Order: sequence, then C-alpha cells, then structure tokens
Amino acid sequence: MALLSHSSPLERISSALFPDIQLWIKRDDLLHPTVSGNKMRKLKYNLLRIGDARPTLVSMGGAWSNHLHALAHAAKLLDFKSIGLVRGLHAAQHALNPTLSDCAAQGMQLRFVSRDDYRDLRDLAAAWRQWVSPSTEDYVWLPEGGSNSAALAGVAELVAELVAELADDLGEELKAYPSCINSAIEVPDTIIVACGTGATLAGILAGLGGKGRVIGIAAVSNAGYLRQQVLQLLRDAGYPAYQNFEILLDYTHGGFAKTTPELMQFCALFFQTTHIQLEPVYTGKMLYALSELCRRGKFRQGERVVAIHTGGLQGLRGYSL
Repeated sequence: MALLSHSSPLERISSALFPDIQLWIKRDDLLHPTVSGNKMRKLKYNLLRIGDARPTLVSMGGAWSNHLHALAHAAKLLDFKSIGLVRGLHAAQHALNPTLSDCAAQGMQLRFVSRDDYRDLRDLAAAWRQWVSPSTEDYVWLPEGGSNSAALAGVAELVAELVAELADDLGEELKAYPSCINSAIEVPDTIIVACGTGATLAGILAGLGGKGRVIGIAAVSNAGYLRQQVLQLLRDAGYPAYQNFEILLDYTHGGFAKTTPELMQFCALFFQTTHIQLEPVYTGKMLYALSELCRRGKFRQGERVVAIHTGGLQGLRGYSL
C-alpha cells in the first residue's frame, strides 16, 4: 500500500512570534494531497492489518470531519467501500457542505445520526452496527478520529522521522554524538501538538520512548479527561504509561471549532510571515498557545521545540478568512 508509506518534511521556523526558542514544524500537512496529516498516520496500520480482504470501512465524525474526509479518500484510493456516520445533520434538510460533498464524491455512503445516537456511538462498542445492513458483508469499524491502539503505531513513526530530519538540519553540531533515536541530544527538548482525542499525543509518547517532553494543547473544552485517555490508549496498545507530557486546557478559544478574533489574526499573521497555512481548529490553536508560552518565558533560552502540523486544511472551507 504505497499510499501509506509517505513521510513529511521538517521545516525550521524563524519568527518573532516565537521568541527565545529554536523552532521546527513537522509538516504533516504535506504527507499527501488529500489524505493529509495525523489522520493518514492513524489510518496506516488500521488499513494494513486488513490485508487482502475488502471489507466496508465504517466510521463516525462531524460535518467537517478531517477523519471522515481522509478515510473517504484513502478508501477510494485503496478500493474499499466506506460508510460515514455524520453527527447532528439530516440529509433532507441540509445541503452537503464541501467536506461531506468530497466524501460522497469519493464513494462514501453518508448516514446522518442524531446527537443522542452519536453519543451512543462513542459510548457503546456495538452501537455502530445498527447503521449498517444486517448481511454477510464484512465491516471494519474505526472509532471517532481513527483513534485506537493501531493508530498509535503509525503516529509513533513520526518521531523517528523528525529525529533524523532534526539531526540533518543541525548538521555539524550533532556529528560528535552517537546516531541513536533516543539520544538526548537528538530528541527535541519539547514536542508540541494539538490534542483532540489524545491519540496523536499518545503515539508521539510511544515513539519517544520516555525521552523529551510533549505538550498537548486541548482543542476541546472541558478536556480534563484527556490525560487519562492518553494513558489508556498507551496501555491498550501495550506501551508503558509514560508521564513525560502535559495537556494545557486554556487555549480552546471557546470550544471545539470555535474561534476568537485574536486566534484568526494570529493564523493570518503566521501565514504572512512563514507562508505556512493553518486551520484554526487544531494547529492554529496549538501555535497560538506556543507563541503565548514563549512570550511568558515558559521555555529555556534556545530550547529545541518541534511543533506538529497535523494537517486538516480542508476544514478551512468552513471559515471566512
């Protein structure tokens, strides 16, 4: 499955928005033209473990879901059927937005569920089965965001990539040190990433193997549960319960997919100064938080920080920028 074998570049950033640190951005927005970012990494081993079978892939998401968008494209490219269970819409009452139109164009069957039913899909392991035809057809269920133990292995590979890329970028400075992935000099001091379900953060922890530290920036309100969710994902995937992370809850800008004028202004300024596009749901909030943390002196002088651009730029179509 060549689709699942991409890597992304690591780009050094020099900007007054991030004073006193050395900053790189891992450009997972460039992994693939349509199946971008952490969603592609999460899908990798979920799809590889299917082997030569051709079941129908079933998953869930909101109306602007990056996960459903990525899954629809990946399924089409790999010749799978797919079904998307969409929260809180009714097909007869609402025209499809650009995200869902893309999903439908790739052959994904869209089935619209109430918010109560959507909660059941989150909480009850077999609730999804009522939304598929009771037949001999094989189905494979992928949870919201593609976040399960198989997803962590795909995300963990990001760490090996960025460590090698960081060593190349630093060049002569690192030649005196052994080329070991977990060498303290090669692992960045800090990796910072947006946090929705916690699976990307958990996968990064798995890849680091206890080295460095990870900061998660919650993209959803009332996210105090995320720390335990990360630890549970690690346990379910057979990794130690790594403790070298924290999740900051104060940069949601009002909640999931909500924005503030300050956030939108930051995203625009970041693009003007770096020519890197952000979306305000995940990566925009993460880099806004990083800028604020830098200005408040929360990092050591010269600390090496890698920020993960998790893609999701298709969701920009839901905002007026």
